[in-house]
Amino acid sequence: MKPNQRIAPGWPGIEPRWTSSDKSGVGTATTSASRVWFTLSHGILNEIYYPEIDQAAIRDMGFLVTGPDQFLAEEKRDTQHQIRMLAPGVPAFELVNECNQNRFRLTKTVITDPVRDVVLQKIRFEALKGALGDYRLYILLAPHLGNAGYGNNGWAGEYKGVRMLFAERNASALALACSVGFEAMSCGYVGVSDGWQDLHQHHRMEWQYERADNGNIALMAEINPANDSGELVLACGFGQDVQKAGQNARASLQVDFQDQADAYLDGWNAFHSRCKFLPCPKRNGFDLYRISTSVLKVHESKQFAGAMIASLSIPWGSAKSDQDLGGYHLVWPRDLVETAGGLLASGDTVSALRTLIYLMSTQESDGHWPQNMWLSGDPYWQGIQTDETAFFILLADALRRADVLGKINPYPAIKNACRFLLQKGPVTEQDRWEENSGYSPFTLAVEISAMLAAAEFADENHDQAVAGYLRETADSWNALIESLTYVQGTELARQAGVEGYYVRIAPPEVLPGDDVAASTTRIRNLPDGETVKKTADIVSPDALALVRFGLRSATDPRILNTLKVIDATLKTATATGPGWYRYNHDGYGEKADGGAYDGTGIGRVWPLLAGERAHYELAAGNRAEAEHLLEVMIAQSSDGGLLPEQVWDRADLPQAELFNGHPSGSAMPLVWAHSECIKLVRSLADGEVFDLPPQTVRRYLGESSPAQLVFWKFDFQRRSVPAGLRARLELMSPATVLWTTDDWNTTDEIQSMDSGLGIHYADLDTAELDSGTRVQFTFFWLESQSREGRNFSFRIE
Repeated sequence: MKPNQRIAPGWPGIEPRWTSSDKSGVGTATTSASRVWFTLSHGILNEIYYPEIDQAAIRDMGFLVTGPDQFLAEEKRDTQHQIRMLAPGVPAFELVNECNQNRFRLTKTVITDPVRDVVLQKIRFEALKGALGDYRLYILLAPHLGNAGYGNNGWAGEYKGVRMLFAERNASALALACSVGFEAMSCGYVGVSDGWQDLHQHHRMEWQYERADNGNIALMAEINPANDSGELVLACGFGQDVQKAGQNARASLQVDFQDQADAYLDGWNAFHSRCKFLPCPKRNGFDLYRISTSVLKVHESKQFAGAMIASLSIPWGSAKSDQDLGGYHLVWPRDLVETAGGLLASGDTVSALRTLIYLMSTQESDGHWPQNMWLSGDPYWQGIQTDETAFFILLADALRRADVLGKINPYPAIKNACRFLLQKGPVTEQDRWEENSGYSPFTLAVEISAMLAAAEFADENHDQAVAGYLRETADSWNALIESLTYVQGTELARQAGVEGYYVRIAPPEVLPGDDVAASTTRIRNLPDGETVKKTADIVSPDALALVRFGLRSATDPRILNTLKVIDATLKTATATGPGWYRYNHDGYGEKADGGAYDGTGIGRVWPLLAGERAHYELAAGNRAEAEHLLEVMIAQSSDGGLLPEQVWDRADLPQAELFNGHPSGSAMPLVWAHSECIKLVRSLADGEVFDLPPQTVRRYLGESSPAQLVFWKFDFQRRSVPAGLRARLELMSPATVLWTTDDWNTTDEIQSMDSGLGIHYADLDTAELDSGTRVQFTFFWLESQSREGRNFSFRIE
């Protein structure tokens, strides 16, 4: 297999780019033996992932066709594309690409070998004008092994006498082979000496470079479609080295393609048989519910059971380079729990339990999970989102209530997660959109419901003191929501004809009693000079989480007021139905001219928000509207049944492939959106919100449990305490609290107690104090045997 050293010119090639995130299909075998995933877009294979779902291995692979009269067509640009699934909901695809000049038709069936690391394509080439012998096929493949375009080595060679194209980078390799053989092969540097340049200059393959090293490379081979009457099979094999990749490719070509396709389909049909059958409206013959269950399963790791990435795509990938290493092929713990919830809703309790175990294994020592991470648990971005920590607890609780935990006891991990929440919350360093710190109604709803769920685990584990502490904390945080996030008398309120509403997020320095409306919030992804906005001017559908997680009734006047402001500010009509923005002034989306988001842009409509609104409508008793919004989600999916992160919300821009109400250039599929679809279908089938936590419903909508105390801590130094409530001082280490109500003429002492959750606390007996009383206090730290050296105070109101 040693190649001749005819080196391609043009090293290292142009700067590499990824490819379109506008996927029409994603797939993999259900077997663990096949550690390869593929995506489809514009009628061709684009990213293939190997050896794991967080490691892209190629940019794209498609055909070019030449023929008489200097004819040249590129499959992804010069044909009309159609796609269909080989069976309902099964991620095996037939692609039909018909030449815009009506000269040929390419039909491709795409699967993975169920027992090898190989992507297979069965090709049928038909001449619609002239004869088969008039045409030549050229397969063009751009390796991006190990998530990188630069640094790839490629060559034309052989594996045991079979001509193949090879590429390698670090400990990953690929081999491309064809059932009818290659007539010519070449390796070149992209933009200079690659096969695309060759054909566009010469309309035939004149360059046959044998090697291109350490660069952004492309491999090309010529195929005579007249061999076997236009039918052939392409095998793209992978391995730790080129010998293994070559062996995998050759072995797959020895097995009948139909037999492999049947085995692939059998695996997926077996998966669907384990899921609940739930009725879902159809579009163009496809069932979005069944497709969504497959999308979730496709995105699961083969090596790290229960780990699922956010998307097999890189948003606006054609504008992204090697510097954008992560893409969306990373694990976001929040998205992962949302995905596990979708699996649970579909009846796939086994996969949902695997996700819980995976999260238990990747929890950081202090109790939290990274903002996002590689499958191994190694953090990528470093932000902290407390809702990600809280979501783990809600997943554990959902599995407990479904009676599928078996002998798994998640309580130690839950207790550790609560320790982190109590130390960091209720403020969050980042909201669920990963952009702002502060007090978010969404994050607060998740935190509070998680603490109540954790309290039940504590009860079951005979940890009643912890259970009590968690319930008291949940009550005190719940009582804070309006003082921190509800504003009144603002311009938005006047415009909507309401007295007030919940804001998107309040800054972390806000305290009870402050004028939240007068504060400011910095918004990311906007040009410099446009980033600071009044907190009261920014609203979000996130406030509906207060209903989704059972903290407020769907008919609470404050919720109804907020709905009016949300719809007046964030709702828009699209060609496929109503849609909502994440928040006003959002900068995460295409630019006004349709150009790719590059750090600034304009936020677009998110289909998953239609699903969240549908869940609110169902909770409010508006079933017909919830059903309508499910149909909107279906209409906003792609022709292949994939849900995007965002849809285009302006006039059509055909040159940018942007059409109103249809997928934009953001991530597609977004697994989180597919999970929301599954949960909505399940909720409609059940007649109630599937993932509504019962603990909050009982405590805040049923029993009405008011807070008995308020908390004070060093990063939440409240200036006042409502009359009739205890004041709880929360500390990170044990202390004696010295306090007075008469300006130190007399002093009381109280020893802090260990909550069992990493918090030491002292409850001051303030419930009987009169309004206007000034309470002063300080600390003597027991571990260092030293006094704090300063006094603190609050007033009873």
